[in-house]
Amino acid sequence: QVQLMESGGGLVQAGGSLRLSCAASRNIFSMNVMGWYRQAPGKQREFVAIITSGGGITFADSVKGRFTISRDITKNTVYLDMNSLKPEDTAVYYCKALYMGKEYWGQGSQVTVSS
Repeated sequence: QVQLMESGGGLVQAGGSLRLSCAASRNIFSMNVMGWYRQAPGKQREFVAIITSGGGITFADSVKGRFTISRDITKNTVYLDMNSLKPEDTAVYYCKALYMGKEYWGQGSQVTVSS
């Protein structure tokens, strides 16, 4: 079992920045993949960014150059740094972990970007 606790969402003006954190209940090196997804109102959940246990990173085209993903092994935490935010980035952001062949999700963190 893996518990994921997200924090750091909020309201920001367009062009601003936010940092999301995802704290895991297990050593994050044991996770095959950890990442971030988001779901805007009326839309399907979509991929944002992932980081593998080996450190490989992938971003969705819509956030490349604006978002970064990183991890702190000592805190078992993965971060999503979001810069140059746009109103279309408004969504509930979910942390996801793939561990022992199972998916685990956080509770979600609301990010609202005002124009």
